[in-house]
Amino acid sequence: MGFFIFISMKVALVQTSLVWENPAVNRQLLQEKINNIDDSVDLIVLSEMFTTGFTMNPQGIAENFPGETLLWMQRLSAEKKTAITGSIAVQENGNFYNRLLFVKPDGSWQSYDKKHLFSLAGEDKVYRAGNKKLIVDYKGFRICLLICYDLRFPVYSRNNEDYDVLIYVANWPEVRTSAWDALLAARAIENQSYVVAVNRVGEDGNQHKYIGHSQVIDALGNHLLEPQELEDVYTVDLNLLQLQEIRQKFRFLADRDRFTFLE
Repeated sequence: MGFFIFISMKVALVQTSLVWENPAVNRQLLQEKINNIDDSVDLIVLSEMFTTGFTMNPQGIAENFPGETLLWMQRLSAEKKTAITGSIAVQENGNFYNRLLFVKPDGSWQSYDKKHLFSLAGEDKVYRAGNKKLIVDYKGFRICLLICYDLRFPVYSRNNEDYDVLIYVANWPEVRTSAWDALLAARAIENQSYVVAVNRVGEDGNQHKYIGHSQVIDALGNHLLEPQELEDVYTVDLNLLQLQEIRQKFRFLADRDRFTFLE
């Protein structure tokens, strides 16, 4: 018998519409939602490019990094005593990045630059790709954080780091919702990990429609939070003991292929 630890983490998924290319207004709208989140929440997850929507026009909109949104996240994280994560468009050293930030209540932060840029929309022509996965240790959980299109590439998200939670933040359009749902379940099952996925709702400046389908899935592919379509904040408790018991009973990760990811 393995040694199991009872650890839980309450996660809030913020599924919201966004005002096109208006960081100040989006921060204000999100702050109102965050202020109303229960103080028992340990982690707040926002969507991809939560200050602008999925824009290919970062000139004049992407903020120099570190910038105002990071400071805003640090302030809210300290006030709420909870971690906050989501991605924004940033400019650094002459390049634009779709950068995910994970901010802890003590003000410390880590970042991940989106690896797989969405060429169908020309994201690869505007933004620079990252080349390093991010694994965050928080509240007893190891968390892997990825962005939208990364979902389609299982090799990159493969659980070689023994993470416990896989988080995807996204602007995933309604027209491909069936792929979103199917791939999220696959990532949870193949990696024996919780999957927390936050997508936006509404319509963006390019008339792309989004119906959310933010959701939480356990390591067996079962929904702890069914796909949601309404603009709202949804909370779910993740239990590390339950995850450990699943992995102990079904030792599939012991048979995984070992490999090193090469550029």
